[in-house]
Amino acid sequence: MTVTRCHWAETSDARMQEYHDTEWGVPQHDDRALFELLTLEGAQAGLSWRTVLVRRDAYRAAYHGFDIARVAAMTDAELEKLLADSPLIRNRLKIFSVRGNAAAALSAITRHGSLDRYLWSFVNHTSTRIPRIERSDVPATTPVSDAMSKALKKAGFRFAGSTICYAFMQATGMVDDHLENCFRHIQE
Repeated sequence: MTVTRCHWAETSDARMQEYHDTEWGVPQHDDRALFELLTLEGAQAGLSWRTVLVRRDAYRAAYHGFDIARVAAMTDAELEKLLADSPLIRNRLKIFSVRGNAAAALSAITRHGSLDRYLWSFVNHTSTRIPRIERSDVPATTPVSDAMSKALKKAGFRFAGSTICYAFMQATGMVDDHLENCFRHIQE
């Protein structure tokens, strides 16, 4: 049986297909998982999602399972070690930004009660399905991702540009951009 997926998951790469089929676009409300996806989307900047996805387990190990408080407490020496010898994308700004983003996330949790409540506030705590027929119908940014990016940067987050924020919104199910011919669109 042939399964039709969104264009970016039409590949022989089983990991990409599994991510598309089971995670992408599914509403996510766990603070740790939200922090993980925000980190991974930031790591993707300038790269393909496949490049990041194959390193996902390494990111989980390096960043203590994305325990936000533990990541915020990481030392410069720990981060330097990740730059020197790890399967992560060894970009100093990206690696060090995760600690700063964890500190910003802790601050957001203190102010809003949870990272979930803060991040989902940009979409009024509701997942939106937008009819998308062609891949060209899917934008790279939206006014909502622009607003999220501006607010996150003001709150101290880095690697939180509008394109990264929109990809994060797609990944966490804030917006459901499965194309209409995708089996996931039909399922939901």
